[in-house]
Amino acid sequence: MTSIEGSVVLVTGGSRGIGRALVEALYERGAKKVYATARDPKTVTHPDAVPLALEVSDPASVAAAAEQAQDVTILINNAGAAVNANFLDSPVEDIRREFETNFYGPLLVTRAFVPIIERNGGGHILNFHSVLSWVGLAGSYSASKAAFWSQTNSLRLDLKPRGIEVTGLHVGYVDTDMAAHADGPKSSPESVAAQALDGIESDAFEVLADDLTRQVKAGLSAEGGALYPQLATA
Repeated sequence: MTSIEGSVVLVTGGSRGIGRALVEALYERGAKKVYATARDPKTVTHPDAVPLALEVSDPASVAAAAEQAQDVTILINNAGAAVNANFLDSPVEDIRREFETNFYGPLLVTRAFVPIIERNGGGHILNFHSVLSWVGLAGSYSASKAAFWSQTNSLRLDLKPRGIEVTGLHVGYVDTDMAAHADGPKSSPESVAAQALDGIESDAFEVLADDLTRQVKAGLSAEGGALYPQLATA
């Protein structure tokens, strides 16, 4: 089982929203050090966090961050973007940009930090997905998160022999700036952070952080009309 107490954790996108809640919760659970990354490290406000500049889609930025954080034992890939490009009408570059942040970004970070975590005796990686990993309602965002979910499942197999556990977290709307436009129930960042850390400490394969996510996951084996009512025939 992974222990957060005494661990050294790097949280991507650690300056606001779920990332900020994760940093706070990690220290509450006894983490020794938490690197909180942001494009502008001055936006990291937690008094104990170690601010670290990081643009996840920039290989040079990722390499620089890894060079500065050689003591990491737990990596949390939280940073993401929501372009929601339409596959038929939006510029293809918008779709590429979504994948650069939500798929290739965490892949670059993971590849940079796996040797560090392994050298430090093993540890854990947690990847933030979405209920939209399983439902194609948000164009490029859904596709990028579905691809990221597949990446996580592959990494779990690759990293187990290297002493690194992998957890994927799926959640619907969270009360953050990214979901400010959305109506309906929203989880609090603190609740999602707590469930994420519970998943790390229990070495869970997946964490389903709200009722909607659990409902959608349970319905994946149903006919297409169950997840997409607009496709159901009379």
